[in-house]
This record gives sequence, structure tokens and C-alpha cells, in this order.
Amino acid sequence: MAIVRWMDPFRELSTMQSRMNQLFEDFFGRPGGGREGELAVGGWAPTVDIFETDDDIVVTAELPGLEKDQVGVEYKEGILTLRGERKLEREVKEESYHRMERAYGAFHRSFPLPGSVDEEKITARMKNGVLEIHLPKKEAAKPKQIKVAA
Repeated sequence: MAIVRWMDPFRELSTMQSRMNQLFEDFFGRPGGGREGELAVGGWAPTVDIFETDDDIVVTAELPGLEKDQVGVEYKEGILTLRGERKLEREVKEESYHRMERAYGAFHRSFPLPGSVDEEKITARMKNGVLEIHLPKKEAAKPKQIKVAA
């Protein structure tokens, strides 16, 4: 005789509800929410890649249509914050549009970063609508190669 595990239908229903809530939160966002990298203000969020090398942490953000003076970058206590605003500058009446897919408005993204960053050596540059930020690691945070003695 096979043993069949009894499933609690209410637990399954609760799990399904949690998954649906997560789906809607991911799609519509939660302004002011506490999730990492969450959109906090405005109607759009630039896409961001964050990766780590032996020497630094690199953050790239796609900011099409923005100039370097329209973007703010701040690093404080292990949190990198990007701010800016993309404005609709054309003098076209909204009812004249056939389709409007690009998002406009302010954005504010914050990312907790791993490791120890040398705040004095952080650099940022903007080229072709891509912001690239290099956050060098402090010497103590870099991996050390240890020779094994015989």
C-alpha cells in the first residue's frame, strides 16, 4: 500500500495567493516599498546591471534620453542611489499621439552593495545613454593570494 501525503488545501491556497501577490507587485511595482532596487518615486526605472571584479564593483544603468547633468549618483553607508528625471519635452497634445510607450518622470533607485568600497575613488561616466559607475574596493576587501609552503 502506497503512503499518500495529505495536503492542506488552505496552505496551498495561501501559497497561491502569495505567488499572485508577488506577480502583481513585480508587474505594477510598490512605490515606497522596501525591496532591494525597488522603484521608489516616479513612473519608470532604468535597468541596471551590477557585477563585481577583484578590484571593484561596477554598476551600469541604461538612461536613454538623459544627459549627465540630469542624473544624480550618491554613495552613503553601503547604499548606492541613482536619481533623475526624464521629461516629455515635445509640445504635442496628448490626444494627438497614436501610441505612447516610453515612460517619463522621476526615478529613484537604491542598491545595497557588498564589500567595502573606497568612497574617495568612486568614478562615474555617461556615454550614449549608459551610466557606468566604478566603486573600487578598499585594499582590505580585496582577495589576497596566499602561497602554500611545503
